[in-house]
Amino acid sequence: MPVDMIPATPVSRSRRLLRGLGWNVLVIAITLLVAELVLQWFNPVYLRMHDWNGVGYQHDLELGWSPIANLATVLSLPRTTTVKNNSLGLRDIEPERDSRPAILFLGDSFVWGYNVQDSERFTDLLRSELPGYRIVNAGVTGYGTDQEYLLMKRLWDLVNPDVVVLMFCVENDRADNSNNVRYFSYKPYLRMTADGDWQFAGQPVPKERRVRFKESSLARTSMLARLAISAYVELRYWRITVPDPTERLIGLMREFVEARGRKFAVGVQRQEPQLEAFLQRQGIPQASFEGAELYDSSRHWTPDGHKLVARRLMTLFAETGILTNAKPQSQSELNP
Repeated sequence: MPVDMIPATPVSRSRRLLRGLGWNVLVIAITLLVAELVLQWFNPVYLRMHDWNGVGYQHDLELGWSPIANLATVLSLPRTTTVKNNSLGLRDIEPERDSRPAILFLGDSFVWGYNVQDSERFTDLLRSELPGYRIVNAGVTGYGTDQEYLLMKRLWDLVNPDVVVLMFCVENDRADNSNNVRYFSYKPYLRMTADGDWQFAGQPVPKERRVRFKESSLARTSMLARLAISAYVELRYWRITVPDPTERLIGLMREFVEARGRKFAVGVQRQEPQLEAFLQRQGIPQASFEGAELYDSSRHWTPDGHKLVARRLMTLFAETGILTNAKPQSQSELNP
């Protein structure tokens, strides 16, 4: 009988199965290794461990992310910049506890002070111009108006502001307010219900991918593990877009502030006819920072840009009477 017609024994069949399985495992292992090496070589931003250029934020169930209290670090943005957070997690001096009225500034990286030192920011310049007031900088990188509204409510009893100034970023705030994801991080968002009511959604905010990377010992070293985690997150928590709620958010912020007998104003990064018309109709004091000098790379205010912002705010305060003892532009460091 020919050899190839001899019935295979159970032992020989098992060996062939094991051999085939072994080859399959080897091919899969080599494929995964090559894929890992390719990902490590290209190092895509989507799979990197770092967050917010090393600014140092933590997951927040209400806000999406929040700065870490008492953090001290040095960043290259590309200028070498020192960042020191106070006990509230704000990049600012420690909250002052005295009888002076307080001005609370809300905003994103323009207020936070991207690529400038603390002393170069408009809030620090105003602090020397308005010694009779407590100036509080509550800027947080990447925040939309929705998160700034929620942060204001969280800080309210801690700061007890007499004046709240929302600094609106024309470049991206409308997009931020219309989405539940910003820089790969999930965030809350305001939406209109079927009944026509407005409510916040997306809370508790799910952990974003990079938080999960750090929590996994395998993901801290493996790009493939990060890819698997990313796929899970993207499939589990859908990206959502809603109609732009910006004007409603500003209205909610104003209602909250004025219901407590305090004053509200808005600073606009540059001219934005739709928003400016809304503010005018609502009688909300506003200032435009059109013409403030920007860095060519990051498109954020330079130190001279912050000086212009401070001057425009001083003019706004003086012309509207928001501050009883505000004065016009003074011959000080605000002058270029």
